[in-house]
Amino acid sequence: MKDIYILGIESSCDETSFSIVKNGTCEISTVISTQIDIHKKYGGVVPEIASRAHIKNITFVLEECLEKAGLKIEDIDAIAVTYGPGLIGSLLVGVECAKTLAFLYKKPLIPVHHISGHIYANNLVKRLEFPLIALVISGGHTELIYMEKDYSFKKLGGTLDDAVGECYDKVAKVLGIEYPGGPVIDKLASEGKVTYNLPIPLNDNTYNFSFSGLKSAVINLVHNENMRGNKINKEDLCATFQDVVIKSLTKKTMHALEEYKVKNLILAGGVAANLGIRKKFQELCQENDINYIFPSIKYATDNAAMIASSGYYAYLEGRRADLTLNAISSTELK
Repeated sequence: MKDIYILGIESSCDETSFSIVKNGTCEISTVISTQIDIHKKYGGVVPEIASRAHIKNITFVLEECLEKAGLKIEDIDAIAVTYGPGLIGSLLVGVECAKTLAFLYKKPLIPVHHISGHIYANNLVKRLEFPLIALVISGGHTELIYMEKDYSFKKLGGTLDDAVGECYDKVAKVLGIEYPGGPVIDKLASEGKVTYNLPIPLNDNTYNFSFSGLKSAVINLVHNENMRGNKINKEDLCATFQDVVIKSLTKKTMHALEEYKVKNLILAGGVAANLGIRKKFQELCQENDINYIFPSIKYATDNAAMIASSGYYAYLEGRRADLTLNAISSTELK
C-alpha cells in the first residue's frame, strides 16, 4: 500500500504550526511558532494580536516544515486544516492558507475539527484501540467522547461553563501567577497539601462538568483570607484546587468507562500535560485494568501533527472540503 503524506495546518489560537505525518502515525516534521511571550503581558490571548501574528509567521513556518522534512508540496497527498472551533481570526489564516495550497497544487482539502486533532495526538504515541473513552481537557474544552472506531464520535457530556484549562488560568491570575498559569499551579500543587475547603463542582451522575463555581470559590476564599489579614499558602491552595479538579474529572470518566464497558482511555488537550492529573488517572487505570494512553508533552498542546494524524483518517473516510470551506468559531465534533 502506498504511503500517504498529510500536511497539517493548525492556527486555532496562538500557535502557528505545520506538520507532515505519514500514514497517520509517523511524524516526519513539525514546526510550531508560539505566541506565549507576546500574550503574557496581557494575561491571556488577545484575538486581534494573535491573528496578526499568524499572518506574519505562516509562510515562514510552512517553509521550515518542508525543509525539515526534505519534501515539497508536490510530495504531499492531501492538506488537512483546523477549521474550528477556535478564535475566528486565527482560524481564518490557516484555512485560507490551506485553500490556497490546495488550489495551486491541486491537492485534496481535508477539514479537521480541533478536538478530533487533540484525540488523534495520542495516535502518534500509540495506535488507538477501540472502543475508547476520550477525556478532552484544554483551555477551551472539557468533554467526554465515546469512540467505537476511527472517526466515530459520540459526545457523552461537556462543560456547562468554564473549561478546566480556563479555570486554571483564572485561578492563577487570582494568585498572582502569570499566564499561562496551568503548569505553575500543577508544580505548586505537587509541593503543597490539601488543607483548604473547596466544593467539588457538579458532583452528580451526569457526564457534564462545571468549573465556574470552583473558580468563584477560590476567589471568595482568597478575598476572605485577605480581609482577615491571613496569608494564603499558595502551594496548599493549589494542591486543594487541583485535588478538587482531579476528583471531578476522574469520577465522571471512570463512571463512563464502567457504564460503556470500555477498557481503553485516552487523555487529550493541553491540560493533559498536567502531571497531577496524569498520575491519578494512571493509578486508577492500573487498579481497574484499563489501557491508558496520554500524549507526550509536545503533542498535548496545540500542534499541526495532531491535525495531520486526524486528517489521515478523515482522508480514508472520504471527507473532503471545497474552496468554500470557512472557519467556524464554535462547532460540535462529528
